[in-house]
Amino acid sequence: MKHTLADVIELDLLNQRRRPLAAELRMLYRQEGDPFRRKAARQGLWMAVAVYLLFSITDIMLIWDVSAYTIAARFAVVTVVIIAIELQFRMKLHSDWLNITCAVALVLGYVGWLTPAMMTGQVQNFSYYMIFGAIFMMGANLFFSFRFRLSVIASSIVLIVFFISLYFFPGNYFYKLAFGTFYVSCFIFTSYVNWKLNVERYNVFLNALEAKIQHQEASDRGKALLRLSNTDPLTGLENRRAIDQRLREYWDDWQKLGKSFAAILIDVDFFKKYNDFYGHQEGDRCLVLVTSALRESIRQFNGSIGRYGGEEFIVLAHMETVDQVARLAETIRRTVENLAQIHQERRDGMSIVTVSVGATLTRNQAGSAKLEKLIHEADRALYGAKANGRNCVRIFDPNDPQSGDESENIAALLKIAIAQNLVSLVYQPIHNVASGGVAAVEALMRLRLLDGTSIPPSTFIPVAERTGAILALGRWALRTVCTELLIEDRVDVATVNVSPIQLRTPGFAASVAAILHETGVDGEKLVFEITEGLELETDSHILRCISDLKKLGIKIWLDDFGTGFAGLSWLRIIDFDTVKIDRSFLHDCTTPKGRVMLQDIIGLVRNRGHKILVEGVESEEQLALMREFQIDQVQGFHVGRPAPAEYIIGKPMVEVVESNLLRQA
Repeated sequence: MKHTLADVIELDLLNQRRRPLAAELRMLYRQEGDPFRRKAARQGLWMAVAVYLLFSITDIMLIWDVSAYTIAARFAVVTVVIIAIELQFRMKLHSDWLNITCAVALVLGYVGWLTPAMMTGQVQNFSYYMIFGAIFMMGANLFFSFRFRLSVIASSIVLIVFFISLYFFPGNYFYKLAFGTFYVSCFIFTSYVNWKLNVERYNVFLNALEAKIQHQEASDRGKALLRLSNTDPLTGLENRRAIDQRLREYWDDWQKLGKSFAAILIDVDFFKKYNDFYGHQEGDRCLVLVTSALRESIRQFNGSIGRYGGEEFIVLAHMETVDQVARLAETIRRTVENLAQIHQERRDGMSIVTVSVGATLTRNQAGSAKLEKLIHEADRALYGAKANGRNCVRIFDPNDPQSGDESENIAALLKIAIAQNLVSLVYQPIHNVASGGVAAVEALMRLRLLDGTSIPPSTFIPVAERTGAILALGRWALRTVCTELLIEDRVDVATVNVSPIQLRTPGFAASVAAILHETGVDGEKLVFEITEGLELETDSHILRCISDLKKLGIKIWLDDFGTGFAGLSWLRIIDFDTVKIDRSFLHDCTTPKGRVMLQDIIGLVRNRGHKILVEGVESEEQLALMREFQIDQVQGFHVGRPAPAEYIIGKPMVEVVESNLLRQA
């Protein structure tokens, strides 16, 4: 199911429509506070009963001639109201009924005591003792948490009973005036205080309810945004970030519980040709159809599926044997083939959309197993399936010497690449959006075979990292950047991509310092770009190395943000000078959902205080969008293609871009 920011807004509006009206709020107030009010009414009555009975001592002291009757009346009233309140409490009646019982108890308690007390011969003592009635009035208005109407009714009855008794009391006019005035004042003031208390209780409830609603709405929005950030907007599958997390969960289960699982990579064959011929909309529709087929094929295996790249998918499922993996992989391949989706641009004898499938199964290995290696095995199996003609399944076999031929050839080539001048650097401009000028250039490594054939960085860089050749290549690249560009101030700043493997290597920062000293280049002219990925873990060696590099004046950027595991944790741990947002988010801006996603990511990074660079600017419209979003820097073919050093040295950067575009034309 797809969740977008529009879904979040719709949820917010729905929540607002659900906000209760005034009458509903009153009803909700009575319902939510009812258990507390029931308990409070019961406890309050028991306390009032205890005090009421204690006043029997005062009866004996002041009106001893009728104290037997008043005390008997007290116990009679107490017995009745206690039985009533306990029955109501156990029957779980609403608090309103318990409060009515308490109000009746106050009135009965006053009348039950006053009736025999009026017969006393101790007139003077009783004239003072009549003040006792005010306690019942204050009990109704202040002691119990009666609703305002009930408290006024109860205290009014007490007031009326008092005036009736005062009429028959043999006191003088001034006495009756003073006591009458006191009772009326007590009635007015305590009723007012009761009203204020009820209003305050209700306001406290409203504030608490509002806080609860806001918390729930924020929680709902947060969950929706989390689902949005973890969902591929086109297919509705888990995106790279989410499936990477899922992959780590599977890996943890394997490491801790021994639950083996298969990692299966699926690539749509010749999808670029399909996209170019039928158009992007049909290409998107094709991916949606493939997604539906993949979901159907893994349903019985209870697996997880995600979109791993443009036309690449990944399936994770708990498996025990290679045969089970092969059966699932073949089911996936056959299900997509059975779609019979027309693809006439293929040149391999097929005319429908198919997929190549590469899979591997976790296994006990001599040495420490790594998650990256598992994915690399699946990737090598997928490469083998493509090399075998596509529309087929290849399961990684560690005992098959052919499984790693290509990577082994590249590994051998990397050993002689520097000595044979097979490796070179090109430089791509990075533009300042506000000024329009070139802020820096990024050094990009290129590798060619002995016959001059180029090898994509996405192919040889992983091999270099796996074999350790990245260390020598990294030192060579840094020294080359310094000598070709920085030593004579040909550019202000140059950025160099640095692998986490290099950062984790002891002495890396010292080797960088040695090269800077050797070439005489100031560290402030250098930027190291660290790519967010699987290898980035909370490693103290990496953090210490980054700190040492910053002491040399080197700035640290986070590259390809949003494509790997690092995510927000690395923004929190490391103070990056600039965050480069991966090109895929800009390219997704052709849809409203993609645009909202990019804005959310920009807002997130900006709130952390980092400068922002967006990659992949390939048109004037995208550049205008970056100006609209107030992005700091951009990079892409529209503002400058990669060029060798000779096209940069000795020329203004504007001329570099112009000549670069002319060469491409």
